[in-house]
Amino acid sequence: MQADEILLDCEERMDKAVQVLKSSLAGIRTGRASPGLVDQLRVEVYGSPTPIKQLASVGVPEPTQIVIKPYDPGTLKDIEKAIIASDLGFNPQNDGRLIRINVPPLSAEQRRKLVARVKELAEEAKVAIRNIRRDANKAADQAEKNKELSEDDRDRLKEEIQDLTKQHENEVNQIAKAREADILEE
Repeated sequence: MQADEILLDCEERMDKAVQVLKSSLAGIRTGRASPGLVDQLRVEVYGSPTPIKQLASVGVPEPTQIVIKPYDPGTLKDIEKAIIASDLGFNPQNDGRLIRINVPPLSAEQRRKLVARVKELAEEAKVAIRNIRRDANKAADQAEKNKELSEDDRDRLKEEIQDLTKQHENEVNQIAKAREADILEE
């Protein structure tokens, strides 16, 4: 494997780890309503779990309310059931055409728990990035063993991999800090 291929693969995988973190954090609520709170929700319809985004339009008409309008009115009860069964702690109100979810304000204890969860998710992302670094370093060592890279090229490649690792870890830290600030903001 060439140095460029190793570096490109490493960067793509690290970018994916950061994207996974972003999508995980979108589901963590702050004091405001957001469609991201229910985006990860899967609804059991037509015999398979389906993302809510494929079944309904999700809107936020005001800061403390989420409105879900199903494309097919027959899925209304299934969507309501999925919201109740989820661990989001919301109490959906069904008026026969759409579902309204009032998002209550967070208590200080709930905010602390959510901040701890954000830190946990950020740490998982950093571990994933470090594992990717380890894999890329192994690939660099293997390429040097196979005489595809010189020793100097391998060392240079490892330095670039380390730079990528630092860059992605810093990005994870910034994303986590921003999300913590959102949660703690009253």
